[in-house]
Amino acid sequence: MTSITVQLDDDVAEALRRLAAAEQRSETDIVRTALAAYAQTSRPLPTGMGKYHSGRTDVAERARDLIREDVKEGRWP
Repeated sequence: MTSITVQLDDDVAEALRRLAAAEQRSETDIVRTALAAYAQTSRPLPTGMGKYHSGRTDVAERARDLIREDVKEGRWP
């Protein structure tokens, strides 16, 4: 297991203390659980991913055909 040091502002530190007391858990356990949950759900999308909406619902199913069409029409490198 690896140790890290985290600096918290006073309000966050107090909220963490209160939460630990209320749940009868250590502050470390709460932070560890929160970071694990964050690491599982928060993945940055690749640049441009999800940025635009084509209005189509079949893009994933027809990706190869759509790319071929774009290549033929000069819209793809």
